[in-house]
Amino acid sequence: MLHLRMITPRDRTETVVELLRTTVGTAHLAVLAGAARDPEGDVVMCDVAREAADDLIGELRGLGLPADGCITVENIDLSLSERADQAEIDAPGEGVDAVLWDSLTDATHEESRLSVTYLAFLTLATMLAACGVMLDSEILIVGAMVVGPEFGPLAGVCTGLVRRAWWLAWRSLGALLVGFPLAMVATGVFGMVMDVTGVFSEEQYHAPHPATEFIWQPDLSSFVVALLAGVAGILSLTSSKSGALVGVAISVTTVPAAANAALALSYGDLGETWGSAVQLGVNIAGILLAGTVTLLAQKAFWARQRAKRPAVSG
Repeated sequence: MLHLRMITPRDRTETVVELLRTTVGTAHLAVLAGAARDPEGDVVMCDVAREAADDLIGELRGLGLPADGCITVENIDLSLSERADQAEIDAPGEGVDAVLWDSLTDATHEESRLSVTYLAFLTLATMLAACGVMLDSEILIVGAMVVGPEFGPLAGVCTGLVRRAWWLAWRSLGALLVGFPLAMVATGVFGMVMDVTGVFSEEQYHAPHPATEFIWQPDLSSFVVALLAGVAGILSLTSSKSGALVGVAISVTTVPAAANAALALSYGDLGETWGSAVQLGVNIAGILLAGTVTLLAQKAFWARQRAKRPAVSG
């Protein structure tokens, strides 16, 4: 269940209350007349089954509440109520499958900002991956994958395309196009400094790296893994199963590929640079394709669920 709290202009309160009363999947309606001071109005609250929330929020937006009042949505961790149980039963579909499009847009909006923090995490992850390549350490490679923040902008591109929020798609794409080159340049400089100080060496770089050689050897399996990771990542965002994102981060070698491309270029190994760049491109393309298709499938599924939904609750 989700908890909705709204500030409504007084002339729209009755319309909002009637909408909440006649929406399948709602419970615990409460009205605090005149309670709001900035902006002035009434405070209306209710609980709603997650699977019914997206349509309801859309109708509330249509009443102009974001402009003249507000809509706040919170997750309810525990609700001991037979009315809430019945609301979840009445609402078609399963809550865990439901997509809150406004929530998804807001989340990817925040995660796709080209901020100092985003660039710092991406750069540190790429440098950590470079250390993993030089030491042939799978543990460091996995650590770099977890630290990397690149899935946020990737999800932002997918969300922007499906919702036709072009500003979000372009900004997310910009975060990728600016972030990865900057991180790779910084990693190349980092590698040269480490080489000059004797921590890295060209002999160490050219030594066999059986544990990490997959990073610069793209093949069809790389694309398949990227597709699967893209589906899993989007599902983890839309279903609030955020823990699954860790598995997605570990499965796709975007950051390690960028790191190895930077190292290879600094040592003049153009073949390995190209292989790593192709690996990076294949993985990004696979995630974007799978993520976009997954969102389109979810959109179509919930359109069918919406068509089945009765207009008025019992």
